Amino acid sequence: MLVALYNRAFEEQDIPILQSIIHKLEHHNMQLVFYKDFFAKLSPHIILKNTPKVFTNKKDLPIKTDMLFSLGGDGTMLDAVCFVGNSNIPLIGVNLGRLGFLAAIPEEEVEDAILSLVRGSYTLEKRTLIHLDSSVPLFDGAPFALNEFTLHRRDSSSMIKIHTYLNGEFLNTYFADGLIVATPTGSTGYSLSCGGPVVFPQTSSFVITPVSPHNLNTRSIVVPDDNVISFEVEGRSEQFLCTLDARTETVHNSIQLAVKREAFTVSLVRPDEHNFLNTIRQKLYWGIDRRN
Repeated sequence: MLVALYNRAFEEQDIPILQSIIHKLEHHNMQLVFYKDFFAKLSPHIILKNTPKVFTNKKDLPIKTDMLFSLGGDGTMLDAVCFVGNSNIPLIGVNLGRLGFLAAIPEEEVEDAILSLVRGSYTLEKRTLIHLDSSVPLFDGAPFALNEFTLHRRDSSSMIKIHTYLNGEFLNTYFADGLIVATPTGSTGYSLSCGGPVVFPQTSSFVITPVSPHNLNTRSIVVPDDNVISFEVEGRSEQFLCTLDARTETVHNSIQLAVKREAFTVSLVRPDEHNFLNTIRQKLYWGIDRRN
């Protein structure tokens, strides 16, 4: 099995767990390929059986890679999505960060997770992505995201008006700091913190959630993901921010933008003992109140 390893925020405190993960993978005779910057930082702290291959972008990630380990938090996992793209390489997330909705495997369960991979006792969850169409090229040839697309005012500028359309039909004008269009996977991220609902990953939908709307009766809405959602932005400033997950572009209001469901999906590896219900109970502390 050829396994790629990605980490973006190298922390010295994580060295012991990183060493442990790599040694366990080698113990099971897995071939390793490292993200180049990650390997440069880790190599002084570890001895490997064989000299590994390295990759720097999607193009030089080996086609025959069986799996990509994301070692970090959810932000690291979102970065990893850009590396695998439409290659069908499954992603598995080890949580070295804080919350860990996507990178759901905690440090203490890494050994069991690796054994699950060796035994084949895991499932692949297909997750839909959101795709951005724009009148000028944006996001360096990777106009897709696993969690969300957002429009947002710049810095301390005043609120913006976001005229929003579903398949060309007017939906609403959002007078707000911004607007989020989240996938089911992203419903537990930024959208949730702005009052949006939790949506199951298998749901074929998008969640449209305003960010700090001025009209208090403006709430999230869930729409089928076969809709094309387009926007016109007005404001005192001619520029605003456009994001796909953690990536940001500054965009002029003359640029045409629309989002839709991406043509391909990504696969997340879930050991058999992990599932969405377990994750939301653990991460959102559902059921902790003993009165329930």
